[in-house]
Amino acid sequence: MEKISLTDFQKIDLRVGKIINVEKIENTDKLYKILVDLGNEKRTIVSGIADKYSPEELNGQLIIVVANLEEKVIKGVKSEGMLLAVDDEEIGPVLIVPLSQVKVGSKVR
Repeated sequence: MEKISLTDFQKIDLRVGKIINVEKIENTDKLYKILVDLGNEKRTIVSGIADKYSPEELNGQLIIVVANLEEKVIKGVKSEGMLLAVDDEEIGPVLIVPLSQVKVGSKVR
C-alpha cells in the first residue's frame, strides 16, 4: 500500500452531504445520478450503487462526499464529487454515513 503524507491527505475536502434526488442513468446497470445538498451548494454525483440501494433508501440520507475532486463526465453526466462507500466483496458497496444527524456541509476531519 502506497502511503501519502498528512499534507496530501489534508488537501482532500470531505463534507457531509444530504441526498435530495436520485435518478437511474439510462442504459446502465449500476449508475445513479445523485443530487446532493452540501449546505452552500448542490452537486451532482454519479455513483455505481444502483444494484445495492433503491432511490427511496437514498433520498434524505446523509453521506460523506469528496467535495474537491475534479469533475468528470460519466455516461454523459457531469459528476462533481464522489460519495464514500466501503467496497465489501460479499455484499457490495456500503455507504459511509454519520452516526448522528449533523449539519449538512460539515467538514469531516
